Amino acid sequence: MIKIREVTPADAPHLLEIYAPYVEETAISFEYDVPTLEEFAERISRIVCKYPYLVAENDGRIVGYAYAGEFKGREAFRWTVETSVYVERSQRHGGIGRMLYEALEHELRQRGFQSMCACIAYTERENDPHLTNDSVFFHQRMGFAMAAHFHRCGWKFMRWYDMVWMEKLIGLQT
Repeated sequence: MIKIREVTPADAPHLLEIYAPYVEETAISFEYDVPTLEEFAERISRIVCKYPYLVAENDGRIVGYAYAGEFKGREAFRWTVETSVYVERSQRHGGIGRMLYEALEHELRQRGFQSMCACIAYTERENDPHLTNDSVFFHQRMGFAMAAHFHRCGWKFMRWYDMVWMEKLIGLQT
């Protein structure tokens, strides 16, 4: 049984365990080095001051997380967020990401946010050893639309990767 709840400071080590393989083995994250536990915990504490940060538990064990963060630093962008979701790699394709994003979207709507944006690594190569385009397909299924495509802007594992931005309008239209 999957339970979605708000993050707590005690969750940081478990979330970092989920995130580390994405840094070390994939181009999903453009970070080169896994953050320290202290740095990761600080990231969480900065985010929860203003934005939702959710975890998914399966029988009490954390198997994924999703959060929203600042899109841009200008005041005019305060109603738009950048979203991220990470699921334990052995648990992917089981609906956990969908549950997390649905709960995140619900919380963002409750708080009056207008749009969700996702910055996603993208490859044009078939069978890339470090990246698939599963995240793009996931976001499409979640109702996101392509907003921008930047070519050869991320360098990791001795190769160039593209980056796409996807968006989903969630607020009331005025």
